[in-house]
Amino acid sequence: MRYFMTFSYDGSNFSGYQKQIKERTIQGEIEKALTKINGEISVSIHASGRTDAGVHAYNQKAHFDLDKELDLSKLKYSLNSLLPDDIYVRGITTVADDFHARFNVKAKEYIYKINLDGYNPIERNYVYQLNKRLDIPEMERALKYLEGKHNFKSFTKPNEEKDDYVRTIIQAKLERDPKNVNRVTISLLGDGFLRYMVRNIVGLLIEVGEGKVKSSDVIDIIAKEDRTASGICAPACGLYLNDVYY
Repeated sequence: MRYFMTFSYDGSNFSGYQKQIKERTIQGEIEKALTKINGEISVSIHASGRTDAGVHAYNQKAHFDLDKELDLSKLKYSLNSLLPDDIYVRGITTVADDFHARFNVKAKEYIYKINLDGYNPIERNYVYQLNKRLDIPEMERALKYLEGKHNFKSFTKPNEEKDDYVRTIIQAKLERDPKNVNRVTISLLGDGFLRYMVRNIVGLLIEVGEGKVKSSDVIDIIAKEDRTASGICAPACGLYLNDVYY
């Protein structure tokens, strides 16, 4: 029986999503809980993708297989009772045996939160404390150049060797919280993302907002296909996997 779950996590105290020896990870904690539920028979989960250390998720998705059929509400309750407080399973359903949480993904949405106001120590693990004014209209213009199908090699890890760096950004937008105009959220909806791609895009947008780079320069930066052309990498704390679409 194949199960499909939606779960949230606070990535602050994890060494990323992917299981690592002697490191606390989201995958490791969930598999440990599932193995206990499965009578100490090992269970592996397969997520829509991995997130790095310090990155959060509202609606991460994963599938796993069990030899038995379990009541879904009881399974959810059991999992949450065994998981640490910084992971929460939001829902579980059954899916076809050929469904795959990674390979069947059609789109993902990431969001990145920035505080332009004074430093807030309470939010330091959840909102990037940039604490300076930015040229928002110029950043919005830069975002529009990122939409569409492009080679995003300029925005991935320098030594990340891929056969294909082409991805499609379906929608890119910037929103200000109506209750707090100094809180900015950048949203990127795409058919896939390279490692560090969102954080590198945000880093470039910040440089645009600071006046170090023009919005129109984004065209040339994409064309160069060179990571050194695209500026800083924004810290992990402001990044969230918002949702995954199938």
